[in-house]
Amino acid sequence: MNLSEYASHDATSLAQLVKRGEVTAAELAGLARQAFEKVDPAINAVVEFYADAETVPGPAEGAFNGVPFLRKDIGATEAGRLQECGSRLLKGSVSTHDAYYTRRAKAAGLRIVGRSAVPELAFAGFTETILEGITRNPWNLDASAGGSSGGAAAAVASGIVPIAHASDGGGSIRIPAGWCGLVGLNPSRGRVSGGPDGQDSLFGLAREFVVCRTVRDMAAALDVFAGPEPGDPFIIRQPERPYLDELAQPTGKLRVGLARTAWGSVPIAEDVLATLDATAALLASMGHTVEEIAAPVNSHDIMIGVMGGFNLGLADLPALAATLGRPLDDTTLEPVILKLMHQTLAMSPAEIVTIFETMRKIRHDVAMATASYDILLTPTTPVTAPEHGRFSTTRPDLTAVGFSEGDTTLFTFLGTFNATGQPSVSLPLGLDRNHMPIGIQVVGRFADEAALVRVARDLEEARPWSAMLPPVHAGR
Repeated sequence: MNLSEYASHDATSLAQLVKRGEVTAAELAGLARQAFEKVDPAINAVVEFYADAETVPGPAEGAFNGVPFLRKDIGATEAGRLQECGSRLLKGSVSTHDAYYTRRAKAAGLRIVGRSAVPELAFAGFTETILEGITRNPWNLDASAGGSSGGAAAAVASGIVPIAHASDGGGSIRIPAGWCGLVGLNPSRGRVSGGPDGQDSLFGLAREFVVCRTVRDMAAALDVFAGPEPGDPFIIRQPERPYLDELAQPTGKLRVGLARTAWGSVPIAEDVLATLDATAALLASMGHTVEEIAAPVNSHDIMIGVMGGFNLGLADLPALAATLGRPLDDTTLEPVILKLMHQTLAMSPAEIVTIFETMRKIRHDVAMATASYDILLTPTTPVTAPEHGRFSTTRPDLTAVGFSEGDTTLFTFLGTFNATGQPSVSLPLGLDRNHMPIGIQVVGRFADEAALVRVARDLEEARPWSAMLPPVHAGR
């Protein structure tokens, strides 16, 4: 197998080749290294490609046996490996144990070959850090790859690996999936365990999963990673059948709520709206009922609830710094993170209570406004990938409030469903006039990833995106 052939396969296909003995896991890891060496100097997606990647052990079977996989540099831990979270504060930190997610990945045959880039502490939709630099979009090196799973998305989009670990607390799977032309599912709250350390990550806002290229990889990954673990606070309805089996099930007739107006201050770009309308028309042609809906939530509530929940996650930084024996200043934290931390530490009990009350209000308001719909259809973001730096935590000129307001307005379609806990997936359903990917989001009812698998399958079959390759790609 040559590099071009490797980069043309999805994870399911590579695993099938390993099963048939046509290629070995070590050979695939070697090809992933070649791909990394070819494209990563341009995009800066991988902060570490393991020196021993070709000899990483794994089982002789599994849904993704032998498939190279990158671990996001925050969240799920891997024993004996660095986890620096894009921060100078944590530089050199080594994990002591495998997270439940990591155990499931390894049991499924995934070979973790390195770490992907993240913004500091996964706080931004732009993957840019003082520690590791800027992660660039393989579709346009002057454009953002998104965040916080920006390194994962850029690596998958450019062909370094076919699937990668990702996580999402306010859009961090779906933003980079949308901007890099990938499939990015954020599962229901409680579907994938964050344990044993992060089972209530960001007070239930954040979930772990993957970014990938195909719906069948998404379904297979759900079968691998979904399921309760000891200590999980959110135990939800389990699926009726394996998610891969949903690919052969009929979709039925659905009521679709269509969001054609902005949910924040950023208007929906003309090309994004055209792709959204085309997707709605396609669903209508399949027999679904499509009705336009108004915004079920206001962007101020998202800023208070979702960004507030994020900010509360910074409250433990003083204790962490003390444990590490490091200061909390501009030598260890980026300018915006420092400002957000000080803002958080100055919160009154009443302000903290307001954050949780606002999240409760979001859940109620969205539930009431969308109860009659089986799925919702929205833009992933109102615009395609913007230039670097717009809301980067490295910017000394951004105030805490300015960062929170700006970040929220771009991602209001996304953080809403972190608060409600509903599953949602970004699909690469178009290109804008500058040949940048347009992501369209499909949102399901709580605990109903199965419906999203079926709808995503239908859209992939009707509007195939496998031929959509960025200019920076290992297969070119």
